Amino acid sequence: MDLDMAPDLMMRGQDDPHGRALALRPPTVGQLASRIRDLAARPAGWWHLVAFDPAGPVRVPLDEVDGVRLWLTTWPPAHRTGVHDHVDTEVSTVIAGELVEVSIRPEGVTERPLRANRIRVHGGTHTHELTNPGPAFAITLHAQLSGK
Repeated sequence: MDLDMAPDLMMRGQDDPHGRALALRPPTVGQLASRIRDLAARPAGWWHLVAFDPAGPVRVPLDEVDGVRLWLTTWPPAHRTGVHDHVDTEVSTVIAGELVEVSIRPEGVTERPLRANRIRVHGGTHTHELTNPGPAFAITLHAQLSGK
């Protein structure tokens, strides 16, 4: 077997062996979810930034790397976002507490709890309202493509 024809397994698809410039592609939804999962697993890097304001949610930017914006949000008890649209893809997870999402679609209205440690993808045209029904603050982490 001629090993000169075998691919270099250490390259892992990151460089072109022929010296061509590779076009950067935006991260996939799976990559956004992976970033959120990794971020949630390392609270020492962001927990000190959590801020609580009973008057309304506090959004804290965390990082913007490789075209992905990361932030955390604290949600006071009984807060409602009001009905709003999402047209961009966003990935989020609840870190503490619980939110309730009411989704509004042509097929009807659905309500579901958003509990801790589950990744949630909001994509396409998505009309919804979020509420913190609990007696304590809720904390969420989010990722979205920066150009959006």
